[in-house]
Amino acid sequence: MITLHNVCKHYDTEHGRHVVLHNVSTQILPGEKVGILGRNGSGKSTLIRMLGGSESPSQGRIQRSMKVSWPLAFGGGFQGSLTGLDNLRFICRIYGVPWQDKVDFVQDFAELGEFFREPVKTYSSGMRARLAFAISMAIEFDCFLIDEVIAVGDARFHAKCNDELFGKRCDRAMVMVSHQVGHIQKHCQRAAVLHNGTLTEFADTAKAIAYYQAHC
Repeated sequence: MITLHNVCKHYDTEHGRHVVLHNVSTQILPGEKVGILGRNGSGKSTLIRMLGGSESPSQGRIQRSMKVSWPLAFGGGFQGSLTGLDNLRFICRIYGVPWQDKVDFVQDFAELGEFFREPVKTYSSGMRARLAFAISMAIEFDCFLIDEVIAVGDARFHAKCNDELFGKRCDRAMVMVSHQVGHIQKHCQRAAVLHNGTLTEFADTAKAIAYYQAHC
């Protein structure tokens, strides 16, 4: 379970305080698929980073009793001077899991060929995204965080990613943030709308989509 208790997030800028989240309280249960709708700039990515632990609330607290992924296909945390293989080793050590039995899966899934043993700083953005997604699938998380749609690679590779995540891991919890209602409708059981720092929750996706389209 992930529980948010009166979470607030703000940034101090030269133009004053910018409030992103205001007194957000919610729960994500094991196996639940939750969508969060919001326009660009509404704070969706900030919320996802806070759920994953890479950012902290300005006020309030977040409790996690599930192992939570980083935002899928996000490669910003890689060490550029290390190879793809070395980054896999490093990330596995952070999460306390053995890396040796993950190598073949990550190398095959990411389809990096000889670049798997080259420094990540030589990768294109697409190669980094494929590596990040492959490592996300190699480490067994209880809850996956999805920042917008997972558009990794071409149509064939994208289909492979969807099967690996939504097919083989359909028993896991997922939190998907997006401004595209179709993705939320397809993959989520319930949804919420993030608007003006407030998270409004709905028991089903249809009501959330109707509210989003009417108010955002």
